[in-house]
Amino acid sequence: MYAIKKYAVFSAKAKLAKPISDATHTLTEISFLVLRIETIHGIIGESYLLSFQYSPRAIAGALKDVGEMLVGEQVFNTVKVFEKLNHANEYFGMEGINRWAQAAYNIAMWDAWCKILNQPIWKVLGSSRSEVPIYGSGGWISYSTEELIDEVSNYKARGFKAVKIKVGKPDWQEDLERLKLVREAVGNDINIMMDANQGMNVPNALALARAARALNIQWFEEPIDHTDFEGYQLLRTQAGISLAMGEREYSTLPLRELLQRNAIDIWQPDILRLGGVEAWRNSAALAGSFNIPVLPHYYKDYDIPLLCTISNGVGAESFDWIDPLIDHPLQIQNGMAKPHDRAGWGFSFKDECLTAI
Repeated sequence: MYAIKKYAVFSAKAKLAKPISDATHTLTEISFLVLRIETIHGIIGESYLLSFQYSPRAIAGALKDVGEMLVGEQVFNTVKVFEKLNHANEYFGMEGINRWAQAAYNIAMWDAWCKILNQPIWKVLGSSRSEVPIYGSGGWISYSTEELIDEVSNYKARGFKAVKIKVGKPDWQEDLERLKLVREAVGNDINIMMDANQGMNVPNALALARAARALNIQWFEEPIDHTDFEGYQLLRTQAGISLAMGEREYSTLPLRELLQRNAIDIWQPDILRLGGVEAWRNSAALAGSFNIPVLPHYYKDYDIPLLCTISNGVGAESFDWIDPLIDHPLQIQNGMAKPHDRAGWGFSFKDECLTAI
């Protein structure tokens, strides 16, 4: 009755005046792949993933391959489909591009099912709150001083209570100077976080963390390679600053390794890498069993409603990239975001912003 009849894949792009860089990557475009599935009764489920300029044909191909496997599946069978795709993807690997495609269909199926129920997803899953703190993200290493200060000052003017900037320059002293300038610009009533995108080694990360404590930096995200569990354990015991990570993980196994080592303070799940709604919530439950808070990576339009369904969610990350491309951007006031009351995820990409692929 609620079977998937067909699927379609589209591309979309946000405006980017010039390339931006963190400690490990330079982004030449802000691009997305958008998936739409349609049931036999015409209900549309939608999802999107952030793709930048990376492997556009490969990920689009994975989305189409998965779509062929899922035609005829009932949209409410999200767990069954997840297991089916795990089995199908095992030969080439259940991480990477296959997992992204798997997650995209999971998210779109939840959208369609909640639209059939005529309820927002956070009500279907059971809610714990009605709004979530959200922070302004950016502060790219490639920014000039003027661009950096302008961005964080703009976030403060918009009512955000926290901002995050990139660190990981070859000389960590430059990172410290940028952090000092941000603190001067936003004052002491705004939280500041820093993110190295795995671009530092342990000695430099330790030195920056210790020096930045005087600036009351709230937490340090991905200071070193995400597979260096012993390095995270050392930093956790010696840096004197909270450590956040998780956005690069495709399962809860790394979280388990970090928890066993007492090497993490904040878990940052990425819903597309983990595989979708159930995988995201399972990781949050594991973190919660160790009293670790959840503060997800990037996808605010999915994370805000999901954070409203768990007890250990503490905030979300905000970029404005998709806001001009969708019909109902999230409303953010005084550093808080509310989930949509519309059915499903509550938003859709505008047709005029999409190109079929």
